[in-house]
Amino acid sequence: QVSLVESGGGLVQPGGSLRLSCAASGIIVSRNAMAWYRQAPGKQRALVASLSTDRTMYYAESVRGRFTIARDNAKNTVDLQMNSLVPEDTAVYYCRVSGTMNWGQGTQVTVSS
Repeated sequence: QVSLVESGGGLVQPGGSLRLSCAASGIIVSRNAMAWYRQAPGKQRALVASLSTDRTMYYAESVRGRFTIARDNAKNTVDLQMNSLVPEDTAVYYCRVSGTMNWGQGTQVTVSS
């Protein structure tokens, strides 16, 4: 059984940084394409970043240059480093095994002064 648990969310001021982590069990993250999504209030869930098994990365245009997705194979996690945060980044952030229905429960990120 696959389990994904996100952590690292919180309240941060504009311009600040957060690092989200997705701890996986039941799969080996290095052998799976992984992704981070987010859902802002009143909006659909949207892809933020993905990392394929051949290390190809994709970033949504709105976060390119500010966010970085990476695996930690030793910890079996997929992390999302978020820098230069803006209020528009406020959302619930979800981890997913790409192409599957395996999602985490989400972690709230709020960017506000």
